[in-house]
Amino acid sequence: MAPPLIQLKNIALTFGATPLLTDAELSVSAGERVCLVGRNGSGKSTLLKIAAGLIEPDHGTVFVQPGATIRYLAQEPDFGGMTTTQQYVEASLGPDGDEYQARYALEQVGLNGSEDPAHLSGGEARRAALAGVLAPNPDILLLDEPTNHLDLTAIEWLERELASRRMALLMISHDRRFLANLSRATVWLDRGETRRIEQGFSAFEEWRDDVLAEEERDQHKLDRKIVAEEHWLRYGVSGRRKRNVKRLGNLHALREARRTYRGALGVATLSAAAAENSGKLIIEAKDVGKSYDGVPIVSGFSTRIQRGDRIGIVGPNGTGKTTLVSLLTGALEPDSGTVRLGANLAMTTLDQHRESLDPNTTLSDALTGGGSQTMLIGEQARHVVSYMKDFLFQPEQARTPLSRLSGGERGRLMLARALAKPSNVLVLDEPTNDLDLETLDVLEEMLGDYAGTVLLISHDRDFLDRLVNAVIVPEGEGRWQEYAGGYSDMLAQRGGDLGADLGGDAGAETAKQAKSGKNAAPMPSERKRRLSFHEKHALETLPATMTALQSRMQALQRRLADPGLYARDRKAFDEASAALVTVQAELAGAEEKWLALEILREDIAEQ
Repeated sequence: MAPPLIQLKNIALTFGATPLLTDAELSVSAGERVCLVGRNGSGKSTLLKIAAGLIEPDHGTVFVQPGATIRYLAQEPDFGGMTTTQQYVEASLGPDGDEYQARYALEQVGLNGSEDPAHLSGGEARRAALAGVLAPNPDILLLDEPTNHLDLTAIEWLERELASRRMALLMISHDRRFLANLSRATVWLDRGETRRIEQGFSAFEEWRDDVLAEEERDQHKLDRKIVAEEHWLRYGVSGRRKRNVKRLGNLHALREARRTYRGALGVATLSAAAAENSGKLIIEAKDVGKSYDGVPIVSGFSTRIQRGDRIGIVGPNGTGKTTLVSLLTGALEPDSGTVRLGANLAMTTLDQHRESLDPNTTLSDALTGGGSQTMLIGEQARHVVSYMKDFLFQPEQARTPLSRLSGGERGRLMLARALAKPSNVLVLDEPTNDLDLETLDVLEEMLGDYAGTVLLISHDRDFLDRLVNAVIVPEGEGRWQEYAGGYSDMLAQRGGDLGADLGGDAGAETAKQAKSGKNAAPMPSERKRRLSFHEKHALETLPATMTALQSRMQALQRRLADPGLYARDRKAFDEASAALVTVQAELAGAEEKWLALEILREDIAEQ
């Protein structure tokens, strides 16, 4: 096995009174692809900073192979003292670098080098930071949430770029698909200690659950053993002093092990306050159009969203996803076309812009609105501390200013505020930002069980695949298209990703178009016929409808077969006869529609 480029052993670090790291170990050799996973606040970023030499541990050793080059991508890049992105990337190259390396790296991420770092958007700042760590082509690259602020096009480009390079990777990310595609080993940081498996992230969650289940069984055995030893202490002490002293010592050791045991952090308890059911129709849009300064953002878009639908809206930054959602929800008037909202809608919106909250507001006041210790969850009054616990906040955090919350904690706060409001339509703009994997699982489960309708803007491909039943994507020049299924289904149907690679001039053009609100995705010259969302939905549901109609028809036929029904109850006979005619007509129509759709599906498959 190749010697490690970086090796951390017996790392311990304490902030305040609580140990953050107690016995953490980490090793990365040349060419290895390692992902570091764990709960929000478990110390992943801190361990990465220790590996990068930015933080000194209280105990333990840090070894870096002599001559190995290391680059670290922080969650929040520091552009201090830099006047252009070109200058920033050149500074990252070191004394042996040259401006051509910097310019090439910037072109790859869609920047030209003249941008002022102080005026970059979140996505542009992230791309500049990526250029800074990729340009030197280091031996090992440490990545802390590299997909933050990147759209789907940029995330997929970054995956391809990292996969094509031979450098070693140590990465932290909440993007499951990104980790699964790139990692070959997984380090789990849990309660200050690390465990490692020589498999990528795709094997992690099952392995983690097995480990926690085994740990729970061990603790149950420990509890039973303590009970047995305490029973002996009360009733079974004999005259053999030496044996009794040893056994009593063992009991004290068992109690100490139980007392000092740090159980796994629980999971959030997410539930949305339910409003009364909406009507069957939620939103109907016909030929909707919207332009800004002559640039079409939405052009001739039509859709029909019904109760229970989960609709994903995806696309490169700047293509108008938020504008489309605002049009569909009635928050923005279209320039052309019509939008009809259904009856009895109660919409709740989760905005991605967390900076709208006053950083000096306390956590408790942000939830209650201030001046109260209780809040309404639907129609039920709850103490704010009790509700905080559902979202994994500790009681002592009630008076904590929002400025001191981590990114994951701010994400959970925004969810807590949104889900407290009664709703039957949830509009979620990037709800997965900064959430750890366990909270993502709970959010996904909650949305899957949610009785209402969900409109979701997200760059998380795995989350989209697990949740939505249709995806709306931009197709160029303001045109939007709806595809059945999740994100992967959409890619398979349209035969390609959402936009050109972020390479060379194409990447620069992508950035320019994103700023102007234009879509960077190429429009294919020919697009073969595909089943629409509603056609696919009908194919899936019609067999069950036909079975139900057949059962209804058979029941009516049995009722009419009663020879005494006509004489006994003429009205019931007439009603059953009329119902049978109606059911037979509905069954015939359903069979004809299913047959036509099945023929269409076979024709498309043969194209």
